[in-house]
Amino acid sequence: MIIELGHYALVLSLATAIIVSILPMIGAWRGDSAMMTVGTTGTYALFGLTLLSFAALTWGYVVSDFSVQNVYENSHSLKPMLYKITGVWGNHEGSMLLWVLILALFSALVAYFGTNLPDRLKANVLAVQAWISTAFTLFILLTSNPFNRLFPVPAEGRDLNPVLQDIGLAIHPPLLYLGYVGFSVCFSFAIAALIDGRIDAAWARWVRPWTLAAWVFLTAGISMGSYWAYYELGWGGWWFWDPVENASFMPWLLGTAMLHSALVMEKRDALKIWTVLLAIVTFSLSLLGTFLVRSGVLTSVHAFATDPTRGVFILAILIFFVGGALTLFALRAPILKAGGLFQPISREGALVLNNLILTVSTASVLIGTLYPLILESITNEKISVGPPFFNITFGLLMLPLLLALPFGPFLAWKRGDLLGAMQRLYMAASLSLVLGLAFYYFENGGPVLVVPVLALAFFLMFGALADLWYRAGVGKQTAAIAWARFKGLPRSAFGTALAHFGMGVTVLGVVVVMTYETETVVEMKQGMTATAGGYELTFDGLRSATGPNFTEEQGHFTIRKDGHEVADVWSSKRLYTARGMPTTEAGIVTFGLSQLYVSLGDAMEDGGMVIRIWWKPWIICIWLGTVFMMVGGVVSLSDRRLRVGVPKRHAKSVQGVMEPAE
Repeated sequence: MIIELGHYALVLSLATAIIVSILPMIGAWRGDSAMMTVGTTGTYALFGLTLLSFAALTWGYVVSDFSVQNVYENSHSLKPMLYKITGVWGNHEGSMLLWVLILALFSALVAYFGTNLPDRLKANVLAVQAWISTAFTLFILLTSNPFNRLFPVPAEGRDLNPVLQDIGLAIHPPLLYLGYVGFSVCFSFAIAALIDGRIDAAWARWVRPWTLAAWVFLTAGISMGSYWAYYELGWGGWWFWDPVENASFMPWLLGTAMLHSALVMEKRDALKIWTVLLAIVTFSLSLLGTFLVRSGVLTSVHAFATDPTRGVFILAILIFFVGGALTLFALRAPILKAGGLFQPISREGALVLNNLILTVSTASVLIGTLYPLILESITNEKISVGPPFFNITFGLLMLPLLLALPFGPFLAWKRGDLLGAMQRLYMAASLSLVLGLAFYYFENGGPVLVVPVLALAFFLMFGALADLWYRAGVGKQTAAIAWARFKGLPRSAFGTALAHFGMGVTVLGVVVVMTYETETVVEMKQGMTATAGGYELTFDGLRSATGPNFTEEQGHFTIRKDGHEVADVWSSKRLYTARGMPTTEAGIVTFGLSQLYVSLGDAMEDGGMVIRIWWKPWIICIWLGTVFMMVGGVVSLSDRRLRVGVPKRHAKSVQGVMEPAE
């Protein structure tokens, strides 16, 4: 009965979404406040019904109701409760329901926090959000219904894909979807503004908090997914340029560009048309990512769907929203004012450079991702575009951006002083070069070109700190005054510095681990020793163990440094009995910012075992940097100017355009 209730709630949510997608927009066109109010109340109802539907499916997993096809195919009675719950979104149907739930959540948040929005804009935004909800709820009901029943009822389930039975999968998909779907709000604001034909600095201030929130969640989702793949898949890598990884990375790149262009629009009333286009394209790439994962055109651990009907349906949704939005943009853009002018050497100019490079970088990733699919559809020839292409093209494109990044905060709006910025960053650059050379020396060499790249990573970090240093007036004011000025800086200044610092930390981790990591593949028997990263690993033997729904062989290793035991680690190979699928559970030991990574391979006929050992220096910096970026985003989001948003507009206008009250 509960399952039928969830199905019925989902059908009601579709009917509610259709109403919210029509009535508020008609009300905005007519100026009917009662019809516009339907947007708010209907959005709350939509969220409640979708939440009820999702809760009903979750209940089916919790009680192991194998009469539900979705539960039977993705759960098992012996599976730990945590993985029963995460199994709800560890499959195509459940993950799409989670997608729609998060979309309804963001719509409800807009309705709740949008009390300061003009009534017409709010009504149109909620209507556009409801369009998206209607499309994807219809997709679930027609092609991916998670509430289908089975008869006769199976005695046991088929279990969840073993690689998805991990704590990382309790966190990674929801965070990723919060980022993906969060950009739908920016898309809806853009469409609503284009319908209204009016875009100004106030619009940018309304959009920026939603962009920042989505960016923070997407950063967290990508970072968590990277770390999950690193420790769970047993291959020792943290990024493989997998097409599904790229599908999440591209919206992140354009979302980063949109954050900066919205800042220019808010501060200088410039880049208005460009910012609206970015809002459309960023969410379009989120939809493209959904299509790639859910259509079955890709083979990946992330990809669930194989039914071509689903792919055609999502493709139709993609064409409708992306094509419709770009058509509306093309019709409206000529009547929109471009905004203020500025000199190339200025903070606006630096942010335009930021946008240009991020956009071109996104295009390079998009081409590398789609080219094999397009070529196969035309010639039936299968090729792969691998890491070497992306490392070279993306890496070379990003270098000038990283070099220019510390200069941006030191340039004035409208007209900047590049020489003055260079003078302020002189010490940061010098110290960065010294540290790059010192690192090169203590690591006993390596490629000479790694020195400037290491220096660039340190330059990003010290440049971010230098911004706070000079804004506080350290060295020019007394300590008391400098401290008072430092405490008085807006939170957005600290957030920006933290995000830029975090970028430097991540770049440092990437450069060091790609340059200095070592891999050792050796056959070992009990008592044998191998060396990696200056540590000695002794293989102490195997033991058998049994988990709730798996059996495993565990290998124990003792780790010594200069003859002294410093740690030990277990690495194992598991067999999940329900599906008969093996997995590798890597043994990872952390030493400061570096890690030893041990993975069991195949057993040999002579009683030995293939062991893979990686020494990964400073790899923790890769994810530590993303933590700094996320914290920076949260700190910026807590800035009162973003938290409060724009006050309601007074009934005054300048040249026919309403101006925000101060």
